[in-house]
Amino acid sequence: MADTVAQKANEAGFAPAFGGGLLPAVVQDAASGEVLMLAWMNEEAWRRTLETAEAHFWSRSRRELWHKGATSGHVQRVVAVRLDCDSDAILLMVEQIGGAACHTGHRSCFFREWRAGEVAECAPMVFDPAAVYGTAASPSTSSHGSNA
Repeated sequence: MADTVAQKANEAGFAPAFGGGLLPAVVQDAASGEVLMLAWMNEEAWRRTLETAEAHFWSRSRRELWHKGATSGHVQRVVAVRLDCDSDAILLMVEQIGGAACHTGHRSCFFREWRAGEVAECAPMVFDPAAVYGTAASPSTSSHGSNA
């Protein structure tokens, strides 16, 4: 039986230290370096991400695995995966298909910033969430609970 990609990574010593729990996964645009989002991974999300080369995460609010972009079509093709020095944080370098990572329709989930004493939007709106999901997505709605 052929080894899976996840098995090969593990055999090479490249495996997160899940310890049965969740680890933070930072998602970064591979071309620009822009931070797109933060989500959570468990071992199943890790395996599916490596096997499919598309981002999968664990939804803490729905308590289930989700394939990023399953609803919106804005999937994340994984270009590279990095682990930090302790293997307890994951960095996905991705190609963001469709241009938007955030369920609010913005390019990045980090679309608001505080600068010079004011709040401003710093990432463009790419799609209308009401048209995609049937309802408006507010900034306080967690992307970790959607299939964006």
